[in-house]
Amino acid sequence: MACIYGDVTKIDTTGASERTAKQDKLTVKGVEASYKLAEHDLGRMSKYKDVIIKVGKAHQMDPAVICGIISRESRAGAALKDGWGDHGNGFGLMQVDKRHHKLEGTWNSEQHISQGTRILIEFINRIKNKFPTWPKEHQFKGGISAYNAGDKNVRTYERMDIGTTGDDYANDVVARAQWFKRNGF
Repeated sequence: MACIYGDVTKIDTTGASERTAKQDKLTVKGVEASYKLAEHDLGRMSKYKDVIIKVGKAHQMDPAVICGIISRESRAGAALKDGWGDHGNGFGLMQVDKRHHKLEGTWNSEQHISQGTRILIEFINRIKNKFPTWPKEHQFKGGISAYNAGDKNVRTYERMDIGTTGDDYANDVVARAQWFKRNGF
């Protein structure tokens, strides 16, 4: 499926930080750790595959990128309590923040995944406007970073993850998305 925002397989990534890798008690970090984290989420992610692919097609967004965000944000639901995370502020698989958005759907619904995807696209477009000379894939990665920490946090390509959760958000999500892309999404 064509993604109009760029090709996730062409985005450079350093993967997960040591801090993020420790979620699963991994002894590796970087891209290898992101791949293992994604692999650990595959069973749960598979339950949502049809919906993720449908939402991806509807919004021209790579389903693997949606998976990367779901894996990072909620571990495909495993990190949630009754659909909530982030001290009761983040809702659903994609952890939409109730302080900034009117929540749509149930925590694992197509409406929720569609809302999270629209929020991601909004951030990609903000980064495109902020950095019009960046290559498409850099804007895409910047939008992923902004999904976590806001577009004001993205100031340079090289340091876009400084200030995100774990200081590795976009790099980890991109690496997980690349893994999901190679594994059926």
